[in-house]
Amino acid sequence: MSTKSVVVAILLISLGIVLGVTLVSTFKGVDMSFATQDVKIGAQSKSSNAHPALKALNEAYQSIAKEVTPTVVYITVVSRSRSDDQSDSWFRFFGPDFRIEPRTPRPEVGAGSGVILTSDGYILTNNHVVGNAVSDGIEVTLSDKRVFKNAKLIGTDKYTDLAVIKVNAKDLVTPRLGNSDEVEVGQIAFAFGNPLGLTSTMTQGIISATGRGQLGIIAGELRDRDDASYSIENFIQTDAAVNPGNSGGALVNINGEVIGINTAIATTNARFQGYSFAIPINLAKKVATDLIKYGKVRRGYIGVVIETVDATMAKAKGLDKPTGVLVQRVNAGSAGEAAGVKAGDIILTVDGREVKTSNELQTIVAAKYPGETVTLKILRDGKMVEKKVVLKARDEDEEAVASADTKREPSKPREAAGPSRLELEDLGMTVRNLDSDLKKSYETESGVLVESVKPLSEAQKRQLRPNDVILSVGEQPVTSVSQFEQSLRKKNPGDAVLMRVKGADKSTRFVAVEIPQK
Repeated sequence: MSTKSVVVAILLISLGIVLGVTLVSTFKGVDMSFATQDVKIGAQSKSSNAHPALKALNEAYQSIAKEVTPTVVYITVVSRSRSDDQSDSWFRFFGPDFRIEPRTPRPEVGAGSGVILTSDGYILTNNHVVGNAVSDGIEVTLSDKRVFKNAKLIGTDKYTDLAVIKVNAKDLVTPRLGNSDEVEVGQIAFAFGNPLGLTSTMTQGIISATGRGQLGIIAGELRDRDDASYSIENFIQTDAAVNPGNSGGALVNINGEVIGINTAIATTNARFQGYSFAIPINLAKKVATDLIKYGKVRRGYIGVVIETVDATMAKAKGLDKPTGVLVQRVNAGSAGEAAGVKAGDIILTVDGREVKTSNELQTIVAAKYPGETVTLKILRDGKMVEKKVVLKARDEDEEAVASADTKREPSKPREAAGPSRLELEDLGMTVRNLDSDLKKSYETESGVLVESVKPLSEAQKRQLRPNDVILSVGEQPVTSVSQFEQSLRKKNPGDAVLMRVKGADKSTRFVAVEIPQK
């Protein structure tokens, strides 16, 4: 190194020493103790105690979560591809949440939930979650993260959308089951499941309705019309948030008891919008027990087609208020026919239990076995009668349905004089006489054909349709357009009249129509 470089280095070092001394002397009086003090964020005083009522509520919710969460499982399913699309339906199942586009030929992967029924591995879930699974395509994950592959599908019930699967396990935690008949609107409810892949999720709401039926949720999944008529919908409605993946999970009351199996939602976007529906646990217990014991459901049937009595029907039948269910027709060879139940009867109670809707009656009877007897209280022709019905299995009821009019067909009338066609402006429909070809086609010797129905009319509102044949008004058979008009003119505006009608499909039903006020 040159002498010049050494000198420059010495000068720079000296300058650095001088500057360092100057800086130290300048900041000598500055307080640097903040660097060693603790940082204090937020208020330093202790919080006041929570209100005892809120604290108790909080602890109660936590207790329910700890008790129920281990009893609800996460189910993943590899399914055969489906080609149906429910995008136009408001009411829809919400699981599995398929990840692959519909109509693809490849298997689809989805997820749902289930409720442990027994300590040795029987699990209750929805048919629409696992019913379409491929062989060895069901996997179950417990809340403690244990995984059971290749769960066995024990059995399904498409009429209630329930299914049971089985895993090889021991000492599983099982939930307490409540009494869904005691559920009332306004009660607090909790939904447990695995929505959107978020395992072990709990949400809270209230029971917003009970006995919710005739939504077409299950019936919409059944392709066969006869099958659809046997679907059982008697849902508990709640606003506890549920989403795809919750399907098959538990709806729980404040006692930590399972009162329902979450099944469907009302939605326009396939996500929760405030209304969800659960299958009552009393019905689910019966179905699950049958599936475990027999691999199928043993269910008793009366063998009747029924309809909820509304205000117009009640008026036509002389009831003070809408109650009960109307028997539209009785299946040939059915338990109902054997017991003497007739089309036009109004069933008011089953075993002393009042029924106000058709789905209530279906649910009560569905809990019975073939061979059991139920007692029906019936209103017939203004009088109360009692019928004891020995229930049959559905297999015994699958003969063709007999039209109600075939048992009391009037003698062949003479051709009536008068108009052959009539427009009823007040009711909004046009009727005409039957010709010989129509009589043969509809297998009847009397009646008038509904030629047209105006939109938004009383006739349309009461579901009278073109090509229906009106067979009778009240107890009076209809022989012609003129006689039909005379029967209606005997009624005052505001009165209701019951008509027996045969549809284009040759099935017979009753239709109540109110005579409009002028």
